[in-house]
Amino acid sequence: MLTRHCNSAASDICYMDPRFQPDLSSTYQPVKCNADCTCDEEMLQCTYERQYAEMSSSSGVLGEDIVSFGAESALLPQHAIFGCENSETGDIFSQHADGIMGLGHGQLSIVDQLVKKGVINDSFSLCYGGMDIGGGAMVLGGISPPPEMVFSHSDPDRSPYYNIELKELHVSGKPLHLNSRIFDRKHGTILDSGTTYAYLPEDAFKAFKDAIMSKVHLKQIPGPDPKYKDICFSDAGSDASHLSKIFPEVDMIFGNGQKLSLSPENYLFRHSKVRGAYCLGFFHNGQDATTLLGGIVVRNTLVTYDRQNQRVGFWKTNCSELWEKLDIQGAPSPAPSVSYSGPPIVELSPALSPSGMQNDVPPGQFQIGLINFDISLSVKYPDLVPHITELADLIAHELEVDAQQVHLVNLTSRGNATLVRCAIFPLGSDSISNRTAMSIISRLIEHRVRLPENFGSYKLIEWNVEPPSRRAWWLQHLLGLILGISVAVIVSISGFLLWYPRRSRSGALGTYRQVDAAVPEQELQTF
Repeated sequence: MLTRHCNSAASDICYMDPRFQPDLSSTYQPVKCNADCTCDEEMLQCTYERQYAEMSSSSGVLGEDIVSFGAESALLPQHAIFGCENSETGDIFSQHADGIMGLGHGQLSIVDQLVKKGVINDSFSLCYGGMDIGGGAMVLGGISPPPEMVFSHSDPDRSPYYNIELKELHVSGKPLHLNSRIFDRKHGTILDSGTTYAYLPEDAFKAFKDAIMSKVHLKQIPGPDPKYKDICFSDAGSDASHLSKIFPEVDMIFGNGQKLSLSPENYLFRHSKVRGAYCLGFFHNGQDATTLLGGIVVRNTLVTYDRQNQRVGFWKTNCSELWEKLDIQGAPSPAPSVSYSGPPIVELSPALSPSGMQNDVPPGQFQIGLINFDISLSVKYPDLVPHITELADLIAHELEVDAQQVHLVNLTSRGNATLVRCAIFPLGSDSISNRTAMSIISRLIEHRVRLPENFGSYKLIEWNVEPPSRRAWWLQHLLGLILGISVAVIVSISGFLLWYPRRSRSGALGTYRQVDAAVPEQELQTF
């Protein structure tokens, strides 16, 4: 699930962003107590609690609000349920990250919520940076897998975790002598990106450790933490790219015969106290027969969780250069959701189906022809009216769009406040790019629009976006149409005024007849 530090979280930790304060969000709604959740003591609100493998925990209440996915994402902000965290322990307490994004199975998973709304298909990908190279990426929705990607079957019915069919481990090309079903016990082999290291059943760990140590001829030293019996080697050098000259290659063999090769950075971690020293990042899993593969195993690896086809894919790559190597533009992900209205509506409207798109829209893109939003300004209607033009210019400046794009459609008096309906049109084209739309909407919902004091404070009431349509064209060209019609009417009236007097004059003179022409009899008119 998605968690976020809230206003009751510990105050002595420096997180990346300020804690979320529900009282300051006009769109936040608590998830009310129901039969499908654990309730608080007052039986008013749903709560949550999560425990993690490294003995950290997170707990709090469930809430709903608009979640933004960043300026680089093609996904527009979505209404989603998340955990509002007010208690934490372990690494979660000491980390600088704002929270945790859970990507597993379950109705509270952000992936499941987006799939249910129809804004992505049932797949996502993660790519982590390496030991020396940072960077990484997350792709929500499907991608076209690279030809070199290898896959393993994943059975969603076996456990709530992402599992793979690991059959063998090879060190320097030689298989470890193990029971073929050792990696299939209990939950099988679990792939957990939220766990740092890898944990093997005791027999598998001993065989793996012995095979590595037999190939490495370096001095062993104690680990960085005396509480743990880490297996560490000194004098391996500080350049991680040279480790493959000292440490052996490890291969994971899947049930379908495909192979994923692990470089030393996929099973070693740096010694935090001795320069040039490295420690084994694989450990035995105690009495637990499950095999747990954490993030270390997939360093510099694109991992695709293709839930729709019940498989997990692996592609070794430099994650910091992923966007240059992977053609994300060709990804077969559906169009993003394109409409939302504020409270009391809880769900966003689903995405348009591909058949509803314009024919010239690239795959995975949705054309936005109009952005509408209503804001309430804490200023009286008579005081606002003289400053309408200034307000439109200010909104354009704050949303970083051209002033020509901003149309104040309607103003409504609401006592001491004024409701302003605004529309943002494209500039020089028929549509607004997804990135521009995302930027505009994010600024609105995150209250990043700053207006002078004489306009009072503002509150976003609702917003929605529309595809290009004839209606939008009429609205954009309304002034031109009115002028054109007006000119046509003026010309018509002028012509009539010139023609009518001439007709009246000719009527008064009568119609010309010859002298001897027959004239019909007419009755005399009484006076």
